[in-house]
Amino acid sequence: MNSIAGFIAGIPKAELHLHIEGTLEPELMVTLGKRNGVSLPFPDADTARKAYNFSDLQSFLEIYYRATAVLITEEDFYDLTIAYLKKASSQNVRHAEIFFDPQSHTERGITFETVIRGIERAVVEANSTLNISTKLIMCVLRHLSEKEGLKIFDKALAWKQWISGIGLDSSERGNPPEKFRTLFERAHEEGFLTVAHAGEEGSAASIRNTLDTLHVMRIDHGVHCMEDDLLVAELVQKQIPLTVCPLSNVRLKVFESMKQHNLKAMLLKGLCVTVNSDDPAYFGGYVNENYLEAANALHLDRNDIIQLAQNSFTASSLSTVHKQLYLDEIDRYSKDHNT
Repeated sequence: MNSIAGFIAGIPKAELHLHIEGTLEPELMVTLGKRNGVSLPFPDADTARKAYNFSDLQSFLEIYYRATAVLITEEDFYDLTIAYLKKASSQNVRHAEIFFDPQSHTERGITFETVIRGIERAVVEANSTLNISTKLIMCVLRHLSEKEGLKIFDKALAWKQWISGIGLDSSERGNPPEKFRTLFERAHEEGFLTVAHAGEEGSAASIRNTLDTLHVMRIDHGVHCMEDDLLVAELVQKQIPLTVCPLSNVRLKVFESMKQHNLKAMLLKGLCVTVNSDDPAYFGGYVNENYLEAANALHLDRNDIIQLAQNSFTASSLSTVHKQLYLDEIDRYSKDHNT
């Protein structure tokens, strides 16, 4: 293990852009398919993994939504979530803000309660046994209507003790943020953290539009902000976080290679960027692999890694007191590993 790999492995970090459905490893998918009698196009895990060959976001989403068919019972959602939390904890993720997509399941006849109870059971267990805290962000699928989104939002209100935020994901193409203006107005009124995917498929203009229309507190992805100097200046001045997912960006052809990724340039501009794994079962790595691949390709040094780890906590929805506790922990870690 080289020194930067070891440093990345040990540094405390938060993960803020993680779709729980995107942690469905092929082995678990096949197991759940057999358990629930769901026919899959893949006879085994190896065949499934080989099929994870995407040309863009839409081709990924087609496989992603098909795989969710194996998630049926509360136990399935528990198994999915606890597997991720164990993996994240092993990579020194101390806090995770997890996306879940209930519409992917309610459209199949799975109740909202089945989804949230299974996820939350794993979250409670991990909080006491794995040294990782968790908040849940319910995402609305932007390829569906706002009317459908409002229905699922109303269901979420009964579970506010477990759901901290409202997000917007799925395909940007043809689904502008203004489509969900009313839903996000309600989310603000109810006191939810608000986040939205923008600037992955879309241009810098999509980020600007999302901020002006939905008034979100974080932008998920946001890598195309660098096309607009005025936008970058505002993001820096307001320290609006951008939850970047390097391996995802390369696998979905946002960048042709990791060496072409603009993460380092974003850091140099003073943007509050964080590193995350997005859908790690599909994109070839969890959060530490994202840090390491980016570090090797972009020549990130220890100070860059420290900054990214610090950003991951400052960009979180943790209280100021809890943020400072983790920042102090990073400071101690960096001093103890200053060789």
